[in-house]
Amino acid sequence: MNAVEAAALALVGSRFRLHGRDPASGLDCIGVVALAAEVRAPSGYALRGGKLEQVGAALKGAGWVRVGDLAPGDVVAMRPGPGQLHLGIRTRNGMVHADAGLRRVVERPGPPAWEVLGIWRRLS
Repeated sequence: MNAVEAAALALVGSRFRLHGRDPASGLDCIGVVALAAEVRAPSGYALRGGKLEQVGAALKGAGWVRVGDLAPGDVVAMRPGPGQLHLGIRTRNGMVHADAGLRRVVERPGPPAWEVLGIWRRLS
């Protein structure tokens, strides 16, 4: 298991909180990715929306590269619905993400449940 996957799995069970950046008080999908992938997280965004280009630029600036296949520890950008952008971390068993409906960070088994828009991997 790589460090990103392990860090993401350690966040499972944390509460959901929009703009959350601390597992003790709650995380959103960006908070999960920021902590697990060790990237700087933006703030002040709405629950719906987001730009894939901004996600890619932030990850690239932190040493991540865009790839075409899924592997454990990858950051995955998905579109769960119209006008929505959602992030998660791929694991051997599925995907760690902040689930607003369940109000928790969870590991969802299997392949991504939504359209995958981009995949990034740290090569170092």
